[in-house]
Amino acid sequence: MRKRSLLAATALAALVCPMALAVPSYADTDRPVPLSDAGDTVVDGLHQHIFLADRYSNRIVVTDAAGRYTGTTLTGLAQPRDLELSPDGSTLYAALYGADKIVAIDTATLKQTAEYPTGPGTMPSSVSFADGRLWFGYGDQWGSGLGVVDLTAETPTVTLDLSAGHDFASPPKLYADPDNPGTLLALDAGISSGPIIVYDISSGTPVIHVTEDKGGFYKDAALTPDGRNVVVAGPGTRALTEYRLSDLAQVRTYPVKDQPETVAVAPDGTVAATVLDTDDIGDTYVFTGGPDKPSVRNVSHDWMPWGAHAISWSADGAKLFVQTGSGSTSRLHQIDEPRKYQATLTVNAPTSAPRAKSLKVTGKLTSGLALPAGTPLKVVRTDMESPKGKSLGTKPLGSGGSFGFTDTPPSGGKVTYTVSYDGDATHTPAKAADSVAVSRAKPKLTVDNNGKVYSYGKDVKFTAHLGTTYTNRTVEIWADPFGSDKPNKKVKSGKVDAHGNLSVTLDLKRDAKVTAKFAGDSRYTSVSASSTVGAQVSVSTSLSNHYKAKSAWGHTYYFFHKNKNPLATTKMTFFPGRAQKFEFEVYYRGRWYPGDPAYFKLGSDGVSRVILTGDHGQDVGWRFRIRSSYINSSSNDTVNSTTHGAWKYLTYTR
Repeated sequence: MRKRSLLAATALAALVCPMALAVPSYADTDRPVPLSDAGDTVVDGLHQHIFLADRYSNRIVVTDAAGRYTGTTLTGLAQPRDLELSPDGSTLYAALYGADKIVAIDTATLKQTAEYPTGPGTMPSSVSFADGRLWFGYGDQWGSGLGVVDLTAETPTVTLDLSAGHDFASPPKLYADPDNPGTLLALDAGISSGPIIVYDISSGTPVIHVTEDKGGFYKDAALTPDGRNVVVAGPGTRALTEYRLSDLAQVRTYPVKDQPETVAVAPDGTVAATVLDTDDIGDTYVFTGGPDKPSVRNVSHDWMPWGAHAISWSADGAKLFVQTGSGSTSRLHQIDEPRKYQATLTVNAPTSAPRAKSLKVTGKLTSGLALPAGTPLKVVRTDMESPKGKSLGTKPLGSGGSFGFTDTPPSGGKVTYTVSYDGDATHTPAKAADSVAVSRAKPKLTVDNNGKVYSYGKDVKFTAHLGTTYTNRTVEIWADPFGSDKPNKKVKSGKVDAHGNLSVTLDLKRDAKVTAKFAGDSRYTSVSASSTVGAQVSVSTSLSNHYKAKSAWGHTYYFFHKNKNPLATTKMTFFPGRAQKFEFEVYYRGRWYPGDPAYFKLGSDGVSRVILTGDHGQDVGWRFRIRSSYINSSSNDTVNSTTHGAWKYLTYTR
């Protein structure tokens, strides 16, 4: 059961290369996949598919060659535990643990073409194609065994109990490779002695060629490209071990920092593995230069599935796929340059700094394979004067991966220093940035007329004055009339004149807040200034039902017969819910004495009519006056400034 990625040489190269050009070389990708629990993974390079066994949801999920879920799911497959491609890539075989059978699926049509029952209670859990036959491991604990489906027969037949004298403590994990015909490898992974058994299957009946206890509960294994060596996850908790199949001699170990979980070998022999990662120091390892060089540790994930073949090479061996998460968090992580050491940059700039003063930026460039001092790093400064970035040239890497440089920012505001490393044949590119808040001066900005009150409908000129700035001389003027029904509105925008002024004339019918805004430039901050002015209402009052009007006692008096009720008609600027304040006063011994004022609501036409009733016979000879006013707030709104109407004078006669 070698997890081999079938590569259709010429056709595949044409398909893969354009896809690789579309993504930056360092841009690893996480893509969601609908897996409840991961089992096995097989990459089909011929049809550009990746098959993922979902052992608890009874299905096989299909993605494209980049790991994107295509919406295709092969369902009705009871607990698929293991997957295997035929050597020509035309058929996918799945061991169905929960159905006591192995099924064959056409990789072009994704339809099931055959099934091979292995017998009641056999629970096949591993499958490997070798010499025209499907070899499978089955059973549970000491009831486990080795079986075969002979596909070379006219009618495929199933044979059990072919372990050739070995008593399996668990269903064997099986591996085979067409480049080493007549050989089948079985791992007895469920016992601490960790037997490895190499079978000679050239006759069709397994014969033990060599076996040896290696002392490990193996999690996974992968054959080398020629099929003559195997790399197993174990024995031990911190090693991948490679053995030669001819005599099971140990060839080498690949050191990892934690318990190995799964392993895959690329067509060029590059070994990749995942580990338990209990210390959160990285769970993915790639040994691109063999065990003598530090591993390429590319990524660390929050959680990885246990007991699954969770790592696979792309068909051409250029990319590495790692399964992570479970259920709704399941992902297929694509590492685009798995053979390169991941370079990581950090950049540290001061939190704040004065403009036009020297500041220092520091950082580190780290990698599993250290980069030499002098490695060039590109630096770009982005600020308000250079929004697309200005190159500051290259800065050399210092000893220990540290670097530092000084700069004098000409611009204030947010200044960002971006440092990048282009990468090389053995390192991925890296980029990082940090920003510093560089001080800017505060310009002077004023708006005149603050606190003034104008008559209703007055045309008032407002002037905004802007003091010294650097490059920006544009000011906006906004007018915000009082009242929620009127929006704040930009009424003018433009460059100030040679004196720093920009003016606009407004027709004032409500109280208003006039605001000037300056957006700032690279050396001066944004700023605003406001002026709040008042606008009175239009108010007039007239009297009717009098029999004459004439000048008396220094005013125009309206004369009413004692049997006539005066009618006071007030017209005032309308606003919903507005009321006028009506005042009545009497003159006695040289001064005016007020009565109790009253508020009367305006009609929708802005008119209020008040009739002065009473026994006017008692009022004969007395002098009176009335007035209508708008009182801010007391008149039920606050959109205008308090406005008093003119007094109207009246008296009664017999």
